[in-house]
Amino acid sequence: MDLKNVLERYIFPGAVFCGGMIGVGFLSLPYVATRAGIWVTIIYFIVVTSLMLSLNLAFVKISLKTPDFKRFPGFAKHYLGHWGQVIASVCIVFGTIGVLLAYIIVGGEFLTNIFLPIFGGSNFVYSFIYFLAGSLIVFFGIKAIARAETLVLVGLILCLVFIFLKNSGYINLNNVLAAGSEPSLKNLFLPFGPLVFSLWGAALIPEVEEMLIGKKKNLKKIIFWSVCAVAIFYFLFVLLIVGITGAGTTESALTGLKNFLGNGSSTAALIAGVLATFTAFIAQGIVLKKTLMFDLGVKHWQAFVMTTFTPMILFLMGFKSFISIVSFIGGVLLGIEGILILLMYKKIGGKKIIIYPLLLIFVLGIAYEIFYFSK
Repeated sequence: MDLKNVLERYIFPGAVFCGGMIGVGFLSLPYVATRAGIWVTIIYFIVVTSLMLSLNLAFVKISLKTPDFKRFPGFAKHYLGHWGQVIASVCIVFGTIGVLLAYIIVGGEFLTNIFLPIFGGSNFVYSFIYFLAGSLIVFFGIKAIARAETLVLVGLILCLVFIFLKNSGYINLNNVLAAGSEPSLKNLFLPFGPLVFSLWGAALIPEVEEMLIGKKKNLKKIIFWSVCAVAIFYFLFVLLIVGITGAGTTESALTGLKNFLGNGSSTAALIAGVLATFTAFIAQGIVLKKTLMFDLGVKHWQAFVMTTFTPMILFLMGFKSFISIVSFIGGVLLGIEGILILLMYKKIGGKKIIIYPLLLIFVLGIAYEIFYFSK
């Protein structure tokens, strides 16, 4: 097999899947590990990675049996009827709004840490600048920036490799082992939502399938190895950040580095973080705007306002806890999407030994998150 075939059959589709999966969620994982403990986090990594592998491979079978050029609400309507489409659409709309809110929170924090020492101001000012710049691009729909998301994420990964190579002397294994030294029942279940959020990629599977015209038999391998690769990257990221910052690990990971590393390394990481979250904000915003316009019949201006102003209004109302947001989206909204996938999988004759245990896990995860956020 020549290089061109390898790129077309495996590398490019895998890069699309990995690039779409790696978003803002993984930045929460080091903080989660310091609260739950490294050994609990390792168990969750194994369990949730296995869960996502099983769910994604189930969705691969669904996707291969379904006519092309459908997305998640279309799949739900095809197999579950109108009610399935409605629930899927609601989850996607509110889930994306939550993701955009998370980007505003984290992107604003990154900008604050970069520019506050130079120009002054406040976190609100820099969050508003981030929101305003992203909203203008979402309104005009500049596709070139949205397409740069994967390249920027690669830049973030390279930046983290640079930090590791340059600052390996700062990594202290004792910081990792001491994580979660004061365990609690609340923190015991904390990693579930953020890990589901960070490893979620089911919605990208139809996109990857359409890249594999004539080569769809490779889809299962691509999804399997991509999920494994991303999970390994996340775990190494946790070890890197917790090993450096220890108990000083912040909710968005990179902001805590400035207290332990030189200005050069921490600023480089923060700039990469701003670019990664900003391009993802644009891409997610444009997708949601088009979903509202094309699937729900909302006019362009109204779709733009709903897409961009809703997360900012939530930010102004005080929804600023990054961990809480990714936990709720991962544990509840994506949990509901997972249940819909399993119900679709059942429709095509899926294995009960896979369906019912996974259904139980998602139901328990949803119940925990609702109980946790209702307190």
